[in-house]
Amino acid sequence: MNQNILHTIFFDKNNHWDQFSKRFKLKIRPVVFKEVEKFRYCGDISKGFRLYVCEGCHAAKKVPIRCKGKFCPTCSVGESERWSEIVSQDMFHTTHRHIVFTIDEGLRTIFLKYHREILLKGLMDDAAQVILDYFKKQKIRPGIILALHTFGSKLEFNPHVHMIVTMGGLTEGGEWKDYDYIPYKMLRVNWQNAVLKLIRRVLSPEEKKEVQPQLQRAYTRNAEGFYVNAPKRSRTNVKKILQYISRYMKRGPIALNRIIMYDGDIVMFRYHDKRTNTEEKEIMLAKEFIAALIRHIPDKNFKTIRRYGLYSRRIKKVVKEVVKEIQSKIKRLLLNVSTALKPMKWADRITECFGENPLKCSSCGNLFVFRGIVVSKNGKLRIQFANDAAARRYLREEIRNIESEEFKINQKQAKEKIFEANRFDWEKQRQLYMSSMRNQ
Repeated sequence: MNQNILHTIFFDKNNHWDQFSKRFKLKIRPVVFKEVEKFRYCGDISKGFRLYVCEGCHAAKKVPIRCKGKFCPTCSVGESERWSEIVSQDMFHTTHRHIVFTIDEGLRTIFLKYHREILLKGLMDDAAQVILDYFKKQKIRPGIILALHTFGSKLEFNPHVHMIVTMGGLTEGGEWKDYDYIPYKMLRVNWQNAVLKLIRRVLSPEEKKEVQPQLQRAYTRNAEGFYVNAPKRSRTNVKKILQYISRYMKRGPIALNRIIMYDGDIVMFRYHDKRTNTEEKEIMLAKEFIAALIRHIPDKNFKTIRRYGLYSRRIKKVVKEVVKEIQSKIKRLLLNVSTALKPMKWADRITECFGENPLKCSSCGNLFVFRGIVVSKNGKLRIQFANDAAARRYLREEIRNIESEEFKINQKQAKEKIFEANRFDWEKQRQLYMSSMRNQ
């Protein structure tokens, strides 16, 4: 039972999510309902668990099944580090540049309102194509790893693209060629044209009429094209760039430590204002905060990270033979795919993050071993696997205990205590303040 403050905002006694979802049921995407419900019951032992038993003292440990949802901050802890580790081991060992493609502020609502999935995918594809087309003129095929972000620091809908590009690539003759110059003024104009053409290509004639004033303002306001920035260039710190991007890709739109206060009605969080380079605070009603968060949940099966050029999975097999030749001569690649793509187990992730093995028994020092798993099916707990009769008997007994009324009452009370602890109490703070004043 380890509900965090975000869980409290959504599901405490004020029922903000239930009220919000009931009121806007027809406007909320199905994937949002699915992801939020997964988040609601993440770590709830009444929804399933894995059984581990100590080899030495035979103590039992029940580990709740996690939701592994994109919206859940608990499940995403450690995933960004793991993602950056995997990708960095499968990249060219050469200079990379981190490029950011943005769009005019007046066009953001178009990507939210019209054909969201098609437009956002097109935004990613077109950003990559702008770079590929330029390098093609230099007769080079680069590698591109691209990530889509839809949120700004204040949780506003702000679709933009982060891209990591090799500064160089393979020629048609299969040789590696370094290339360091990128004409950003030209890229800005090309990117602006690509975005405006994308919108006109996807929207219907009626929809284009509706947004034409927005398109015209975006064009006239940006005489030099839409903003394109390349803040970092790295040979040795590619992983750091990946970590920066993955903070957004593998975690929710807001880190829990940015949420300063929730009192049952109001949420206050901090953000960094890039225009003034200062730390600021934003206050929202809880329902406004929920609305701001859920619109950043990606559509079902939508890939927010894509690869292009030499990093494209479609040409990986073709390039692999060339890669081997290059690697043997100039060691341009760090190809360790089988190791990098091997999934890290939850115990290994926790050990890596906190320096303590959760499967080591605190009583006798021996290790816990997996003995079985219980899952929820049609609202009932069922044994999915038990490695022997003793484990099966134990799991049956635990299921009876978890499904008992006494357990449900105790769990509800424990959950409410956590919710109360997470909520900011104005009266308590007032009393503390008055007490401190009297003592002066």
